[in-house]
Amino acid sequence: MSKILIVAEVKNGEIKKNTLELLSFSKTQGIETGVVLIGSEVTELADILAGQGASKVYLADDSSLEIYNTEQYTALVTDALQQSESNQVWLSSSELGRDLCPRLAARHGVGALSDVTQLEVNGDQVTAQRPCMSTKIIQKCQFSKDGLRVITIRSGFFNAEETTPVSANIVSLSIPAGHAKLKVKEVKVEVSDEVELNEASIIVSAGRGVGGAEGCDFVKPLANDLGAAFGASRAVCDAGWLPHKHQVGQTGTMVTPDFYFAMGISGAIQHLAGMSGSKVIVAVNKDPDAPIFKVADYGIVGDLFKAVPVFREEVSKIKD
Repeated sequence: MSKILIVAEVKNGEIKKNTLELLSFSKTQGIETGVVLIGSEVTELADILAGQGASKVYLADDSSLEIYNTEQYTALVTDALQQSESNQVWLSSSELGRDLCPRLAARHGVGALSDVTQLEVNGDQVTAQRPCMSTKIIQKCQFSKDGLRVITIRSGFFNAEETTPVSANIVSLSIPAGHAKLKVKEVKVEVSDEVELNEASIIVSAGRGVGGAEGCDFVKPLANDLGAAFGASRAVCDAGWLPHKHQVGQTGTMVTPDFYFAMGISGAIQHLAGMSGSKVIVAVNKDPDAPIFKVADYGIVGDLFKAVPVFREEVSKIKD
């Protein structure tokens, strides 16, 4: 019988949405699911995970875990796997998940599936779908051998249900020593009130068609009006019009928002690979043959500098 272990992610004292999505999905499968919760001052979050469906929470709460450490996390997740006797471990396709996934697979001598967008669990058999070749192909994959299944799953493909916290069944993990030859001396965090791309339900992105940094400044207020994240194509970031943290695409941030507004973006394959999973795509471009229109649900062939004020006016009417 399958048992799942989910590796929780915490940011600013809160469970990240991608973790709640995985828990909600596992609940629909009716499979016993435990969660590994690692960090500093995170114990109180265990009840949230239990309310979301975690049968047990494997907890490592210590000040030494405030900063992510690969060796410590790998050892703690391995400990939780042994105690829970799980045969699957699910992680989000985040920076943390992409780092831990191959390490866990190597430690257990098994293969791994990454960037999964659809998952079917039938007993011990797991069937996963994931895009490849810049989303030109969707692979359908299965594990060929018995053993641990290590899987990273993209956020935004499952719904996170709202639940009430309940008292968690906590299993404490022993805190391992960190890397003897590696010490983090300082962490610099950029303070910003901007909505993050990988957690946004609405994204407004600017492309080369905005013409420059001034064009980005022209489009950005629409994102503010919508309470949306502000993204960009690689061309915009490479030109220095916006910082690279705004880049959406295969070499930037992969996103799956409810609404994606592509302003002046032609739709290079690398960009489409990072946003084509959006539920609704609205594109504005002067070129009627722009590739972005092949994936757009709604398209406007026209000048974005005329379209953006109309969008803002309509958003204002809705708010009023």
